Amino acid sequence: MQKGAQAEAKTLGINLIWQGSATEYSPQSQLPFVDAALAQQPDALILVPTDPVAMQASVGKAIAQGIPVICVDTTVTDQSKLTAFITGDNKDGGAKAADELAKQIGNTGKIFIMASSPTTTTNVQRGEGFKAEIAKFPNIQIVGEDYSGSQPAKATSIINTILLKYPDLAGIYAIDGTNTLGSVAALRNSNAVGKVKLIGYDAYPDEVTALKNGIVTALVAQDPAKEATLALQDAVAAISGTGGIEKDVVIPNVVMTKDNLSTTEQYTYSQ
Repeated sequence: MQKGAQAEAKTLGINLIWQGSATEYSPQSQLPFVDAALAQQPDALILVPTDPVAMQASVGKAIAQGIPVICVDTTVTDQSKLTAFITGDNKDGGAKAADELAKQIGNTGKIFIMASSPTTTTNVQRGEGFKAEIAKFPNIQIVGEDYSGSQPAKATSIINTILLKYPDLAGIYAIDGTNTLGSVAALRNSNAVGKVKLIGYDAYPDEVTALKNGIVTALVAQDPAKEATLALQDAVAAISGTGGIEKDVVIPNVVMTKDNLSTTEQYTYSQ
């Protein structure tokens, strides 16, 4: 997303300031960065909210200052005053993950959901889509769900515990890239590679490598660079008043497997 934004900013000839916490995914860590950005009186704010409720006041503050706000990937509770919201199709991605996991475990067995946050909109929607679809398979049981705060090490610890509690675990749904990589480490630690199917979200290079090595068994990939590109284009349109902004944009997902990499590896994220 950052690379896509930087490339489009260069094309459009605008000054892009990219900020955020590099270590913690939470509204508490994000708020100081947003406040600092607003203090600089930017012409537009592109925001990836870590929590839909906690970050709502920041959106209101920006709009009160006459700053158009575009949410990307995640959003806030009240979207009525946003200039635009651009995201991947998270419910559809969750449903695709459920169908793929069900197929890989023969439509029966125990599975676990490894998420980052109980409130972040992407996590909620990916979870809702997954659970609604997996409910169509009566012999599949969700034995639990936990949250890592986007910390791979915490995800590893959680999955280590789950594998001990459920030695017959059939599958894991990791709701984003950090949880996928944390789950990969846990499967290696527990010698469960090949025994437990792991469906991950996102397509970071390390995830794709794990897919090639058979540790991850499928990935649901987004197009974050496209999300950022569209956000910057909307920001310029809002500033200039040229219009033509599509307020709600949902970008389709792609399911990557080891078998279809020849046609899907192009969706690997750039880092």
